Formats: sequence, structure tokens, C-alpha cells
Amino acid sequence: MRFVDELKSAVSPRAALLVIGVVALQLLFITSYVGALHDPKPTDVPFGVAGPGPAADRVADRLAALPGGPLDPRTVADADEARHQVLDREVDGALVVAPDGRTDTLLVASGGGAALSATLVGLITEAVAAEGRTVRTVDVAPASPEDFEGLSSFYLVVGWCVGGYLCASILAISAGARPANPQRAVIRLGALALASVVGGLGGAVIIGPILGALPGSLLALWGLGALVTFAVGAATLALQGLTGIVGIGLAILLVVIAGNPSAGGAFPSPMLPPFWKAIGPALPPGAGTWTARSVAYFHGNAVTGPLLVLSAWAVAGTVVTLLTSLRRRPAPTA
Repeated sequence: MRFVDELKSAVSPRAALLVIGVVALQLLFITSYVGALHDPKPTDVPFGVAGPGPAADRVADRLAALPGGPLDPRTVADADEARHQVLDREVDGALVVAPDGRTDTLLVASGGGAALSATLVGLITEAVAAEGRTVRTVDVAPASPEDFEGLSSFYLVVGWCVGGYLCASILAISAGARPANPQRAVIRLGALALASVVGGLGGAVIIGPILGALPGSLLALWGLGALVTFAVGAATLALQGLTGIVGIGLAILLVVIAGNPSAGGAFPSPMLPPFWKAIGPALPPGAGTWTARSVAYFHGNAVTGPLLVLSAWAVAGTVVTLLTSLRRRPAPTA
């Protein structure tokens, strides 16, 4: 009995519940990462086909019929339009069918994900070989030689996300999960905003001028870093305001467990299973990774949607944090 009493004294019911929650997060982490990344396969990859009218249609039909449905081909007007759509990130690759000769041109963009580009090269090379043709590959948005496998943008965004929820968590641990009043909430959000600006600049400088790992506008990456960090931090503050210290675990669930494997870092979205493919663009790591790659390699194209996603997280987190600060705490009992 003495041991039982010591156990009850050492591990409170609240602590036991928190440990159970940690184990649950651990298992979800394993499930999410292994589930998303253990067997990447391209599915319905947006793909353009350009060429003389009937020839382009025939090629598109053959590509659409490939086993497993790896491609979602659509015909485009000509080679210039194919290149334009790849650079605008409307398609992940394009095949330009030669009107004369037997060598076609495959356009890819390794800056958007080296794994997907390599997969497209293999798929198309095999597909055209079956027709007695060959293909030459042109990388219209190549990843930097210092950006191995195009992963630098993903790791950059992960760092910003970590900074966001750790900053919010420290604010909660140091002074209570829920702000005591709206003024305190504004102060916390202000501190988070300042940290976001500094962290955004630091990340952009490190990955650009210092390491040379990622090209693109320093100012654009700075702004993105500040937005990603603040969006994640504000969401974490909001979750803490709603659920207390449990909000830290919920933030980890959203950002780390669900967000990172679905972000398209190691394997771009078209190579992920349906669940992760669906949720990735709606979570900060996915929206941030897409935008960072667009800034670095695609002249800032196709960023409106992801920036709106990040802004929505930032605004929602701010509003909920302010609203939870208005909730009255229960009066102490006599």
C-alpha cells in the first residue's frame, strides 16, 4: 500500500493524463510520417502535352491510360504555353511532341521537388520508348546546386514553424496558458510578432547570403518567414487559450505530426497518399514550403492561395487569443 500511496503522490491524475497524451502523440507521429512517406507514388500529377493537334491528343490519351493513373495530362497550345504553365506551377511537367523526328522534349522543374521531377523523367522516358521514341529533358526551374533534392525550403519553413510554437509555448509556460486580460493578450501577440520578424529575417539571411542554399528575394523570404512564424505562434496561443497547456500538444499535432509530412518537402504533394495530399496545402508547413519554392525558383508565381492560408491561420489565431482572454477565470473558493 505504501508503494501505491507513493505512486499517487508522485504521479498525479493530471500528470498521468498528460503522459498518456504524449504517448498518443508519439504513436501518431510514427503513423503520420511512415504513412505519408514510406511508399511515395505519383497520382494524378498535373501534366501538359503540346504538339500538333491530333498527335498531342493521342499522347495525352496514352499517358492518361498509364497503369495506376500517375498522370493527369491535358493538352496545351504549344511549347511556349507548356513552359509557361510549368513556370506558373499550373502543371508539374510537360511533354512537347516533336512534329518531325522522333525525339520529344520533356519540361520539368526540379526546384518544385527533385523527387517528382526524377519520377516524371522515368515515367515519360519509359512511355515514349514504348512508341519507339526518345526524350530529352529540360529543367526550366532547376534547384540550386547548393539545395540538395530541393529540401532547403522545407527545412527553412520547418524552422520557422518550430520557432512559432516554441515562442508561444514559452509565453504560456512563463505566465499561464490563458492571458489574464485582453491587454496581456495583446502584449503576448506583440512579443510573438517581434520574434516572428526577427526569426523571419534570420532564417532568410542564413539560407540565402550565408549558406547560399536558396536563391530568391531576401525581402520576400523575410516576409514569408515572419508570416509563417506568427501564424503558427498565434494558432498555438489560441489553442492554449482554449484548452490550457494541452494546447501545446494540439499545436504539435497540427504542425509537426500532420503538417510536416504533408508539406511536400521530401516528396511533393502529387506523390503523397490521398489524406496527406488533401490536408497539406491547408496547413502552415505545406503553404509555407510551396511559397518558399515559388519565391526561390518560380519568380513568386502561384503564391496567392498559400499566403491566404497562412494569413487565415494568423488572423484566426489572433482573434481566438483575444476572445479567450475575455473569459473570466473562476473565482477562488473560500
